[in-house]
Amino acid sequence: MNSHLSAYIRRYIDLTEEEDALFQSYLTPATLKKKEYVLQQGETCKSRYFISQGCIRLYYIDQKGSEQIVHFGVEHWWITDYDSLLSQTPSHLNIQAIEKTELLELKETALIQLYAKIPALERLFRVIMERTYVACQRRLEYMFSLNSEQMYETFITSNPQFAQRIPQYMLASYLGITPEYLSTLRKLH
Repeated sequence: MNSHLSAYIRRYIDLTEEEDALFQSYLTPATLKKKEYVLQQGETCKSRYFISQGCIRLYYIDQKGSEQIVHFGVEHWWITDYDSLLSQTPSHLNIQAIEKTELLELKETALIQLYAKIPALERLFRVIMERTYVACQRRLEYMFSLNSEQMYETFITSNPQFAQRIPQYMLASYLGITPEYLSTLRKLH
């Protein structure tokens, strides 16, 4: 059993040891190399992924051919393309490892079976979805109300673990600025 996942679950719901073991028996471990994809644009997302170790980015390619990063994920976070997963339509997004990453994959079909066996899991995944929504809502608010320097400061303050792990061009994409301007901001701080 993955003790990090067990600790994560206990932050939100109470499961017996047997329920925890049953839940984890439905997970499939995977190791991704740096730059390897979990999901590519055009594929239909079938799973949710718990990041045991490593760093992931969720991004799309815009009309100009530029990468636009929507979200990052690090250890002990869940990541997926909810739009594709829930609608079972081809994804417009890519999910890619930024560094060597270890995941636990939970297929949506398995989760539906688990909901019947362990009803508390519905609460867990509702809370995960709510937290994801709040993070997206907060990011939109920042994009509309803060200037680039304030967005950078807010990101670095609230996500210090990313500062050293994410390449500068990826952080710039996430913040909606050029890598050159990000370099200028870093020199100021």
